[in-house]
Amino acid sequence: MASLYKKVINGKPYWYLREMAWVEGKPKMVSERYLGTAADIEALLVAREQATRPARTRHLEFGAIAAAWSMLARLDVVAIIDDVVGARRGDAAASVGTYLGLAALNRLVDPCSKRGFADWWRTTAADRFVKVPAAALDHRRFWDAMHAVSLEALAEIEHRIAVAIIEVFSLDVSALALDMTNFATYIDSTNDKAPIAQRGRAKQKRADLRLVGLGLVVTRDGGVPLVAHAYPGNRPDVTQFAQVIDLLTARHRAAAQTTSQTATSETATSQTATSEGTPEITVVFDAGQNSRSNFAHLDTAGLGFVGSVPPSDCPDLLAHPARERQLVDPDRFPGVTAFEARRELYGTERRVLLTHSASLHTAQTRGFAQTLATAERTLGELAETLARGHTRRPRDRVEAEVAQITRDPWVRRVIGWQLAGQTPAELRLSWQVDQPARDALEDEVFGKRVLITNREHWSIVEVVAGYRSQSEAEFSFRQLKDPHVVSFSPMHHWTEHNIRVHTFTCVLALQLAHLMRRLAAAHGLDLSVRELLDTLAGIEETVLIYPSTGGRPKARRMLTETTATQDQLAAIFDLGRWAPRS
Repeated sequence: MASLYKKVINGKPYWYLREMAWVEGKPKMVSERYLGTAADIEALLVAREQATRPARTRHLEFGAIAAAWSMLARLDVVAIIDDVVGARRGDAAASVGTYLGLAALNRLVDPCSKRGFADWWRTTAADRFVKVPAAALDHRRFWDAMHAVSLEALAEIEHRIAVAIIEVFSLDVSALALDMTNFATYIDSTNDKAPIAQRGRAKQKRADLRLVGLGLVVTRDGGVPLVAHAYPGNRPDVTQFAQVIDLLTARHRAAAQTTSQTATSETATSQTATSEGTPEITVVFDAGQNSRSNFAHLDTAGLGFVGSVPPSDCPDLLAHPARERQLVDPDRFPGVTAFEARRELYGTERRVLLTHSASLHTAQTRGFAQTLATAERTLGELAETLARGHTRRPRDRVEAEVAQITRDPWVRRVIGWQLAGQTPAELRLSWQVDQPARDALEDEVFGKRVLITNREHWSIVEVVAGYRSQSEAEFSFRQLKDPHVVSFSPMHHWTEHNIRVHTFTCVLALQLAHLMRRLAAAHGLDLSVRELLDTLAGIEETVLIYPSTGGRPKARRMLTETTATQDQLAAIFDLGRWAPRS
């Protein structure tokens, strides 16, 4: 047993470390080590602390990147791309599949330009487990990889990844939602190398910028994109519908054959198959895709559909009294009532449903009240200006201004106005809200939708549930317009080819995001994409760098302290596979 022992020599204390033991039945000192004075011992302790204390530390991003890389590995995305494109060049630091996979990973976690990629990569722990150093991630290497993928190869890659997603995650592809949008770019007006970027009707209200259109088909089962179609931004969505449907049909047939999947609909009471044996699918879309040719194309493709019709196209349905409507499903859709009928629409007689939602009715009432108040306030300001008699505007210009203020069809229906006088100084404006007309508008229109379907065997509740899956596609577009994660913009490319490859990496990032969200939900964690990635990003890697007397400094790595939710996510996404060992 060791103990400290003090000796006083010439009046000064000195310390020794003695070890005592029993020898022949008696206690005996078996060893003694001189430690020195108290100051000597203190100096030894300080030196020891300095030897074990790190000289500096670094904190690196780990959790979100490792989870995304885990999903890429699970789908074998890199191998799929490399198999289609071919072996990498001898002078390339990584394969084409690796570069495109990393581009998608960056879009998912922390979107930045290819020029800024290497600097971002240095702030992460990914070089440790991906085995690609920052020096290999110059923006020109990404461009080389993008140029190596032809558009034909890109289509094949998209197809194989979609099939892998269906197979690996056992997705139900019997109910799919289709929608289209466009994204503003900052491509110069004189650039003729990107005909896909055109000025059109901007859904982000940027009419001054060139647009790239994008159509998506997503699963009702988790909102996972299976088909993406990029097109020039000046083309109306309705003109792209047939191409998206053709892509969907081919991809679904190939997926069914490859995976031998028997699709079962969540909304159908029975399921049939096409003459080729391919399981049926039902496409959901909004009224913006409606045209006689598009409905004919759906019939030719043999696809089921649930869509909507502008209520103004069916005024006779809107006139039906509320007593004819029945509750759809008080548990799943509280406050929703409906009745069905048949109408001649888009070239043939079709099944239609008039639905009324109490919550939609309330929202529209509130929104219309705000719109009406704005119109009244603007009319009041104009009336005051005219009453002062100082305006130089002629009568026709004032009438045009009033027409612009009341341009909303609902506002025109409930506001009546009169303009007296002929010369500018004589002009006087008066207006009034027709309350009976407003009550009639609310009773006739608010809260109502008209749905259209060729699913004759579906119940009303199944049709309503199918149409509401349209929100999955809308959510995907909102996610792509999030500037922080899974973002399409900003896009730092200005050629047709690179824009299409960039779109592919963005859609791949969206696929990963929704698969991750779906996987977390299956384990009881209901998180948005942003919440999921933020929680994973909280799992960081700390690098402790110790001083060295020679050679490279010694470094130790460890993960930061985690919460219970982060521990659960670490297990779901197998982060232990990528975690540091020491």
